[in-house]
Amino acid sequence: MGLLLGLALLLTGQLARAESTAGERPRILVVGDSISAAYGMSLEQGWAALLERRLQTRWPGAQVINASISGDTSAGGARRLPKLLAEHSPDLVVIELGGNDGLRGYPTSKLEANLSFMAEAASTAGAEVLILPMEIPPNYGPRYTRSFRESFERAATDTGATLGPFLLDGIATEEQLMQQDGIHPTVEAQPMITDIVQPVIEALLALREAS
Repeated sequence: MGLLLGLALLLTGQLARAESTAGERPRILVVGDSISAAYGMSLEQGWAALLERRLQTRWPGAQVINASISGDTSAGGARRLPKLLAEHSPDLVVIELGGNDGLRGYPTSKLEANLSFMAEAASTAGAEVLILPMEIPPNYGPRYTRSFRESFERAATDTGATLGPFLLDGIATEEQLMQQDGIHPTVEAQPMITDIVQPVIEALLALREAS
């Protein structure tokens, strides 16, 4: 192989790798409430920050944009999302809202409508959509509890979004993993939350990458 040809091939390979690396920088937008806003701890200790660090092992430069606000409702998220989409152009939008709607006894029809609006807006903007369902205490009654749970399922089905796992599965019932208010997970629970959501996020990113 001639020297010039060898240099040309080397440069071509370097450029191809640079282009590949540049294309492997997914942007994940998390729109959530206090569960994702790292309530009671620093943002760096929350599950979204842990997720970003883990994703960078497979996707160098991956970015998790945490736009979560403690106390936010699905209506608040629906109002904020269009601006966030325009600002960040995410590849994946994670919707973690609804818990405060349930705790305040808001109509589940409104919750479903807001979730659907957000999923459709994100999809129209070209992003994959992951809806993370929430659960509420059983003292709200079986009818409201069932309707609340089904709101997430219907919103995902009707919009083609992916319905993810319950973030606090196996955590909410463990007293030592919850803060004193019994609502928010502790620092120690954050890696467990990341374990729950990471596989589905990686699957969605890989699917998008392959398409």
